Amino acid sequence: MWMPRVLFSSLFTRMLFLCSLWLQIQQSAGPINTTLGMHIFCTGNTNTSKKSIRLPRGSWLSPHALPEINIDRLRMGEAMRKLVIQEIALACREQGCFQVVNHGISKSVMKGALKAASEFFKLSKEHKEKFVSADVQQPIRYDMSSRDGISTARSLLKHYANPLEDWVQFWPINPPTYRKKMGDYAAEIQGVSMQLMEAIFEGLGDKVGLAFHSDYGFITILLQSSAGLEVMHHEDDTWIAVPAIPGALHVHIGDNLEVLSNGQLESLVHRAILNPDESRISIASIHGLSMDEKVHCAKELVDEEHPEMYKESSFQESLDFLPSNMNNYKRFVESLKIDRDE
Repeated sequence: MWMPRVLFSSLFTRMLFLCSLWLQIQQSAGPINTTLGMHIFCTGNTNTSKKSIRLPRGSWLSPHALPEINIDRLRMGEAMRKLVIQEIALACREQGCFQVVNHGISKSVMKGALKAASEFFKLSKEHKEKFVSADVQQPIRYDMSSRDGISTARSLLKHYANPLEDWVQFWPINPPTYRKKMGDYAAEIQGVSMQLMEAIFEGLGDKVGLAFHSDYGFITILLQSSAGLEVMHHEDDTWIAVPAIPGALHVHIGDNLEVLSNGQLESLVHRAILNPDESRISIASIHGLSMDEKVHCAKELVDEEHPEMYKESSFQESLDFLPSNMNNYKRFVESLKIDRDE
């Protein structure tokens, strides 16, 4: 079939861009689906008064509904794949996040991970305090906002997870099934992250743009036991309550994708709302490159009209940034922006 020279040239350039960008990431020091860390939260409190821990929701909540995308269709032929990639690109442009269903992770694996996390947080203070550390660079770290060792207004267990064989030795041995159940989930979430990252990069080939804190990796995939997450809409800065859809995973854009896309994608600002009436478990898997691998603006997205907007950085540098900025709510990606007015 004949097509105009200009159109053919545009399609050929786009194909080269996709191949170049995807190859650039895959040939880096770490694979694209490296799980930089798993942040496991327990929020809610059964031992403290409601008044002491209830956080106010935004003065208004956005009417925008979050997209729900069936990613099993990525494997249903080229035409269907293109349609799904368009859906993901639109979700990224308008909201910076979406829910995925039919992702291939069994309900038993997801329930097992949530149960293992819940059982860990129910352990005695003596079991959990072994992992307490003020050093954010420790391979495993436990922290709680209540500081009394009893209440669980907001407890956090953070550990690295990929390559699994390198990090599982640092994980808790209690509860006895923790390493097995959380390890099974960590292994399966790798495949999901690869599918999503490939689709997002293909969406970048169409040069679509995206559009309280943001995450440091390329994408964060969240599994939650109940509702409690709110995300900020890009256009009007209103808060959207993320529903807890049975079997679904929540996906949102991280700082590294904002940098790599030279600002075409924006990392998502989000927050958790504490519910004193029930305990909520959430497992956030942050996916990106290896610890010291630098992420920079893709050269294919930089030209005279679109100058480089961000300095390069690594995950290690984001960890170095945290200690002095943890309490002032400053986002790491903001520190990377190049001031073009100087």
